[in-house]
Amino acid sequence: MREEYDFSKGRKNPYVKKLKKQITINIDNDTIDFFKEQSEESGIPYQTLINLYLSDCANQKKKLQISWK
Repeated sequence: MREEYDFSKGRKNPYVKKLKKQITINIDNDTIDFFKEQSEESGIPYQTLINLYLSDCANQKKKLQISWK
């Protein structure tokens, strides 16, 4: 085993822009229950589903449509 290795010519991480940041967010119980139900049907963890949905909204630059009832 070498004492030192040269990584200067190695490939850069292609996923560096996709790193995740842990945050705290308040979400209604009904919303969490909805994603947990979707999780059971799809087999994908509900946190991942929420992230996928929010990422899709951001990528499509969806505008919020809020209506107060």
